[in-house]
Amino acid sequence: MPVASGSAPAAEASGDSRHRPGSPGYRRTSLALFAAGVATFVLLYSTQALLPMLSTAWHVTPSQASLTVSGASIGLALAVIPLSALSEKYGRTAVMSASVFSAAALAVVIPFSPNLTVLVALRVVQGICLAGLPATAMAYLAEEVHASALPSAMGLYIAGNSIGGMGGRIISDLVAGSWGWRWGLGSVAVISLSCAIAFRVLVPPARHFRQAPINPRALARTVSGHLRNPLLARLFTLGLLFMAVFGAVYNVMGYRLVAAPFRLPQGVVGLIFVVYLVGTASSAGAGRLAARLGRRGALYAAIGTTAAGLVLSMPDTLVTALLGLVLITAGFFAGHAVASSAVGRTATHGRAQASALYLAAYYVGNSVGGTIGADAYHSGGWSGTVVVGLIALTLALGVTVYASWRAHVASTAAIKSRSADSSADLKIDPLAS
Repeated sequence: MPVASGSAPAAEASGDSRHRPGSPGYRRTSLALFAAGVATFVLLYSTQALLPMLSTAWHVTPSQASLTVSGASIGLALAVIPLSALSEKYGRTAVMSASVFSAAALAVVIPFSPNLTVLVALRVVQGICLAGLPATAMAYLAEEVHASALPSAMGLYIAGNSIGGMGGRIISDLVAGSWGWRWGLGSVAVISLSCAIAFRVLVPPARHFRQAPINPRALARTVSGHLRNPLLARLFTLGLLFMAVFGAVYNVMGYRLVAAPFRLPQGVVGLIFVVYLVGTASSAGAGRLAARLGRRGALYAAIGTTAAGLVLSMPDTLVTALLGLVLITAGFFAGHAVASSAVGRTATHGRAQASALYLAAYYVGNSVGGTIGADAYHSGGWSGTVVVGLIALTLALGVTVYASWRAHVASTAAIKSRSADSSADLKIDPLAS
């Protein structure tokens, strides 16, 4: 972007050299991270659409089959902080590239799993390999994209998640419907390898990355500092709770639709994941929603939309089930986009670790919510899963209301004391606007 010669140093210092919308670097960054987002959700949820087929093939319960999804999430959650630390030394793009290619290579092996135990074990390893991509991607965007465009850039990355979640599930389910679940997982390998190549070709070199040595003690201090930061802790909790709802719903929706009274064919059930297009739109538009309502208002809207979808989905009619799923998906992706972008804005140091902690909480929520949701469905049907989701959303609402109260207290104290420090604290609260 052209600047006056005398202002170039100031522009650099203020971050003006970071990618802005419309620039070639921004377009390449957006496309590369979109491909990374597609690969992330294609790989992470590769077995989710096939859970009913796995239950039939190996005579296991929904909860047992859901371990193939939860295992990958747990692997990712365990490895995301160590791999984010590696990105501080070896660079964001190097870690992202190694992550996506190793996870895609494992996708080639997974279809040959002889039993559920081996499949779950391979999925845990795949989650570990995949962990370097999502946390590092968020830190990369926070460093390379101008702050004013960060919510939109993060939204596009998350939109790639939704496209990957939708496309991977639909394609694998359609292939599995004709040739079996092993071929379905084979199609995931092809998609993920294609995305890995696209990412590596498109991603621009990092211009604002500053290498730092790996220091376990410093890493522990950074992580503990982030965990003690009440602003970040609220965001981590929101990510966990939103994902718990999402994991619970999508792990069991296939079981619900193949059973009475719906009895839809497996190939048709896979088409419900076209609903992910709603998530693409809501995550990409999350920045505009936050600009209009404030981050806190956007979170209220996301929580309300998700809760309305859960309630609407309860009657045993196909129309209400699908409309409810639309609202659940839209609310989840909007809430996730708002919370995740606020992490990058709030963390003034150790951004990779802050992003990693958010994602660790996020995927723990997926694993726990998915397993509890499947157990609830096995014992109480769809209404049991809905109850699990509503409990998680009630807790998310409590976190957001508490943030609102804290912001009000800080504002009142700042006005009374006219303290510059209090005003600064208010401004950095990601949920105070």
